[in-house]
Amino acid sequence: MDDERDRDAAGRARNARPRDGLGRPMAHGASGVERQPEGIVRTPPQTLAEAQDLLDRGRPFHAHEVLEDAWKSADEPHRQLWRGMAQLAVGLTHAARGNRTGAMSLLRRGAGNIEPYRGERPYGIDIAGLVGWAHEVADGGGVDSAPPRLLS
Repeated sequence: MDDERDRDAAGRARNARPRDGLGRPMAHGASGVERQPEGIVRTPPQTLAEAQDLLDRGRPFHAHEVLEDAWKSADEPHRQLWRGMAQLAVGLTHAARGNRTGAMSLLRRGAGNIEPYRGERPYGIDIAGLVGWAHEVADGGGVDSAPPRLLS
């Protein structure tokens, strides 16, 4: 029954099940990893620092949630940049989960979304390095290496 679905304060459906470190839902009552709060508006430097920390700690799903908040709250001209950054993090999540097809698709899509910002390098983001990293991982290498560096 819809009345029994998990909902947030605004009435939007939310899944309150605990999640593992890669964001996969676990059984109700299981001890999961604390989730990132949703809908937080951060400055670009705060977003990048928090996302990098999460990537460094092996939590790409959670980094994706932080970057997704930036994407959803961004105005043009950087909306596609944050969308692409979130796609890179969720692509890494899929790679860590063993979903190679999903990982390749999202990494390539994310790289394509940030590529137009290569000359601008907004907020000090290493666009060229991230695009190269994404293609390397999508082409079958590097997923077990160090997490990507968002800033140069």
